[in-house]
Amino acid sequence: MSSTKTRILDEDGCQIRVVHLDRVEKARRETVSAHELDRLSLTYKVLGDPNRLKIVMALRNVEMCVCDLAAFTGLTDSAVSHQLRRLKDLALVKSRREGQIIYYSLDDEHVERLLTIGLEHLRE
Repeated sequence: MSSTKTRILDEDGCQIRVVHLDRVEKARRETVSAHELDRLSLTYKVLGDPNRLKIVMALRNVEMCVCDLAAFTGLTDSAVSHQLRRLKDLALVKSRREGQIIYYSLDDEHVERLLTIGLEHLRE
């Protein structure tokens, strides 16, 4: 295991700074592209909004239209539509038309897993 060592004076850090070059190289080999990092960051940022998160959580188990979601969240139809557009742009929700009504649901099981894992983490 190769490493470099230097002394540091930071009281909140270690007394010795050690860089494990083999671990740094492994992280570099396994890193994702800047585009993927930007997209992942945006996904979490979008899910970080309480109103959008409430909408996504509501869609975990049932399809809902804009009117349903507005009644559930207490937002206006227009506000819900705006949030759904953001969620749809990131492929977090999908829609299907049935006559004059558009129903929304989670895009796929990956979105459900993101929510489930997050809930499990905070409930532990």
